[in-house]
Amino acid sequence: MLSAVARTVVPILGRLTVTADEDAVLAPGSIVAPNHSSLVDPGVVLAAVRRLGVEPVVLATAGLWRVPLLGGALVREGHIPVHRGTERAAEALDAAADALAAGRIVVIYPEGRLPRRVDAADSPPGPFRTGLARLAAHGAPVVPLGQAGARRISSGSTAKQLAGVLTAPLRRPAVHVHVGAPLTLDGDTATATARAHAAVTAAWRTASTHLATGRN
Repeated sequence: MLSAVARTVVPILGRLTVTADEDAVLAPGSIVAPNHSSLVDPGVVLAAVRRLGVEPVVLATAGLWRVPLLGGALVREGHIPVHRGTERAAEALDAAADALAAGRIVVIYPEGRLPRRVDAADSPPGPFRTGLARLAAHGAPVVPLGQAGARRISSGSTAKQLAGVLTAPLRRPAVHVHVGAPLTLDGDTATATARAHAAVTAAWRTASTHLATGRN
């Protein structure tokens, strides 16, 4: 349901275009690793990958599970809450590993947080945490995903984010998502994390270029 809602709502908020590398594959049991720049990112990613025939499981902050109606939908569809800063934080990776083993595609945001900026400009992905590399150590392929333009829909203070979402249908900002070719993260955690960061940054640069030039 959430993927269907995202597919309907995101085009109302902005003009979404999607591209992919020639050898990009979203195979069952893959991990999708996007850059994280805005609160609307999950909707953008869900809408983009649904165009490619995929309805993934998303790791997201546990607070969303307390939102009426939304929380129930998240449970029913198997999305995974992340209890950041608590003893339960590791449970998310265990649940994600189970989802991968069951053939689901899992979305995890390697940066783990939004950038601490208030302007609407895009910037390269910030430092990655180790969760992606540890999850990928099970052998799952990692698909880097770059998205650019979501901050034009929503960014800044809470008031500005709300205003951005409310005015987006009138402004119709452009948003572009680029899906890269999958890679296998082997080696130690630090090396795997660095490789993943480079791949997601490359996908983000491609998305940014498409956004800047108007190509799709």
